[in-house]
Amino acid sequence: MTDPLDHWARLAGSAVLLDGFHALKHALRFGAQVPVAVTTDRAAALTLARELAPDVEEVLGALLTEVPSQTYASLVPRPHPTAVAALAVRPSRETNLRELARVPRTAPIVVLDEPRNLGNAGAVIRLAAGFGATGVITTGTLDPWHPTVVRGGAGLHFATAVERMAVADLPQGPLYALDPEGEDIRSAKLPDDAILAFGSERTGLSRELRARADHLLRLPMRPQVSSYNLATSVAMALYHWSASQGA
Repeated sequence: MTDPLDHWARLAGSAVLLDGFHALKHALRFGAQVPVAVTTDRAAALTLARELAPDVEEVLGALLTEVPSQTYASLVPRPHPTAVAALAVRPSRETNLRELARVPRTAPIVVLDEPRNLGNAGAVIRLAAGFGATGVITTGTLDPWHPTVVRGGAGLHFATAVERMAVADLPQGPLYALDPEGEDIRSAKLPDDAILAFGSERTGLSRELRARADHLLRLPMRPQVSSYNLATSVAMALYHWSASQGA
């Protein structure tokens, strides 16, 4: 039988780190391949599964290996309160690109244009998964599969297509970019094949993406309030889409 820690060492360079019980739970629910998972307290982890995720309890029972706290801490950058960690096989880029390019779409794609904050990107992916968005694309240098992003997304990268792309390579579809100079989003009906683009936390939309946009939309905002958090903006736009479509 393969030693779990040897297995971890071989996979760590290429696999996706699932940091915490909830990330592992969500990844398993959405079909992730998880070759190895560890915890400092197997009984506690399975009790948590019994209470919060009985649908994955049996799988976790076969998967989890108990290790000393010091060993667990050496495997993760920042120990999670649930003391659970796992490695998952990252979906192939080709598979994700096919999903993002498929038409017709039944739900929008979210584009984060040159985002900077890893936690914000993770929160957006979690939102997109919750709304059933087709996927999340980032432009720029941020890796949307960075461990901090996966932690912020609670493992829900496996529930939607997540990739990094250049603006010039974005999928087909009407591009709606959120911009303070746009028309009020409440006056627009967002189609299912919309691409919803959001600028970075500090600088807004890049010149390249703004030039490509088919429509500029703004979110309602009280005067003298400078901005919303990125994930809040995405949530407002996706809710507007879902409400207008009756989804």
